[in-house]
Parts: sequence; structure tokens; C-alpha cells
Amino acid sequence: MSNKQIPQERWVEFFDQFTNGNRKRLIKLEIVDRESGDLVAIKNAPLWSLVYDPVDKGNDLTIETGRDEVNYAHTVLAPKIVWERQDSNGKVTALEIIDEGNTQTILHLK
Repeated sequence: MSNKQIPQERWVEFFDQFTNGNRKRLIKLEIVDRESGDLVAIKNAPLWSLVYDPVDKGNDLTIETGRDEVNYAHTVLAPKIVWERQDSNGKVTALEIIDEGNTQTILHLK
């Protein structure tokens, strides 16, 4: 398993490519917050898209799920770090997004 950090200047392109390569893969969305604890926001939902608006356009990342249309959306405000986890074959298994408040949003892919 390997982890790599995605540079912020590549996020728009990275999330577009990620969406195109992983649309409809089942995901689990987990939010890890020191104050609120852990929360599984969604489980076994098909990924619809990841949309990043850069700092000059809002600075947020929206994770959308749905099969034929968006039926759930979660927004990460002010993301500051994005990690991609891959298995030994190079297949992406998770994305970890850390925001300015150090809340982790983990997108697990099946």
C-alpha cells in the first residue's frame, strides 16, 4: 500500500480525472473530528463526482453520490491536504482530505 500527497495546484485536474476514472464505484464516506468523534456519513453509495472550487472561487470540495443523478452531497470547506491511498496494484482505495480545522474526510472506495 502506498500513500501520496496531491499538490494543491493540481486539485482541479486531479478531482476531474478521479471522477472520470471512478464514477459509480461504491464508496463509504467517513468524517473524523476530534470534537464530534467519528461519523459514517454514507455507506455503499455510488460515487457521482468530486468537484473542487479553488481558493479564488470558494475553496471547497464537494463529494457527490448517486447512480443517475446526485442524491447526496457532502462539502469539505477549506481543504488543505489531500492524500491518495493505493493498494499494491496501484488501485486507489481511499482519499483522505484534511481541512483547515483538521477534520478528516475519508472517502473509502470499494
